[in-house]
Amino acid sequence: MKIHEYQSRELLEKFGVPVPGGIVVDSADDAEAAFKTLQKDGATLAVVKAQVHAGGRGKGGGVKLVRTAEEAKDAAWTILSKPLVTPQTTAEGVPVNKLLVASGVDIAKEYYVGMVVDRARGCPVLMASAEGGMDIEEVAAKTPEKIIKEPVDPDTGLQPYQARKVAFELGFSGKQVGQAVKVMMSLARLFLGTDASLVEINPLIVTPGSADHPDGQVLAIDAKIDFDDNAMFRHKDLQALEDPAEVDASEAQAAKFGLSYIKLDGTIGCLVNGAGLAMSTMDIIKLHGGDPANFLDVGGSANEEAVTEAFRIILADSNVNGILVNIFGGIAKCDIIANAIVAAAKEVGFEVPLVVRLEGTNVEPAREILEAAKADIPTMIVGSDLTDAAQKITAAVAG
Repeated sequence: MKIHEYQSRELLEKFGVPVPGGIVVDSADDAEAAFKTLQKDGATLAVVKAQVHAGGRGKGGGVKLVRTAEEAKDAAWTILSKPLVTPQTTAEGVPVNKLLVASGVDIAKEYYVGMVVDRARGCPVLMASAEGGMDIEEVAAKTPEKIIKEPVDPDTGLQPYQARKVAFELGFSGKQVGQAVKVMMSLARLFLGTDASLVEINPLIVTPGSADHPDGQVLAIDAKIDFDDNAMFRHKDLQALEDPAEVDASEAQAAKFGLSYIKLDGTIGCLVNGAGLAMSTMDIIKLHGGDPANFLDVGGSANEEAVTEAFRIILADSNVNGILVNIFGGIAKCDIIANAIVAAAKEVGFEVPLVVRLEGTNVEPAREILEAAKADIPTMIVGSDLTDAAQKITAAVAG
């Protein structure tokens, strides 16, 4: 589950990470008022930032530095008036419904600090780099040696000596070290305490020295947090942070029926049981010249209701010109699945080619069921194996 930047900043603050002040707005007039409020608290400049679940907002014009209330109003109007296109969105972009107006700060140096689960090590890992402000993926690809990785025991958490070690490796000095250690310790507590899958501060900055802070202040001025969906039953408060406007309607509908669905850009809909088999199905479609329109896993215990809803979701995509059903019967036997496919196909109705491949428990009775249903489902074609099915659906769509 993803949340917005302003929500991530609030969580960071809750766990003890210092964050500049900010106000969430949804109109240009409110942005103007927000700037004036921040001004009363001593801000001389502010940043107006689009609140969407996509990175690269600055490159798409979704982040604007403003120095007056009028500039804040103009910037807000510009961002809210059209979809935001970034390197992480489609060409159509995404609508912007909320903005964060945050106090601007002077920056002496930028850093990156984050935590993820390292599957190779089998534990969470604190990652840090002195190359903050850049895409961490780009840093990892071009200069991986600039990323510091510190494994974290999930039972004991990040230890102070580990945080100090990373702070010194990053180049912090003087009172900056203690501030940086506090940030990293807080970030680790947040990560472990909320069952997060990603917590990232980019950039973590140091301000220029001042009379009150001779060594500068260490502040988090941008944040991103993702949570493990499978753990959200433990965090009702975090579930409430999800923004329905940022969730694809088809994906939300699929989740209600226990389906795992992700829309893609191709023309061949996929209905498969099992995530690994679904990935293999998409691969073999590509191998034979087609393009999958979705990832859809109906799970190991698919029933008629779930299969029917899966067809509805796939066919709701106007790009779909054909469907490949690839089922390996195990817990859900092939004949049960075949009956579900036939019933669902009759209820939903098909005008596009439907290629069905079944294998596993009770496959022979299942094939008899499909053969008997051909008259009622004229667009249905039976594939003898996965290669045959992929070839048939790509040919049918191409033709």
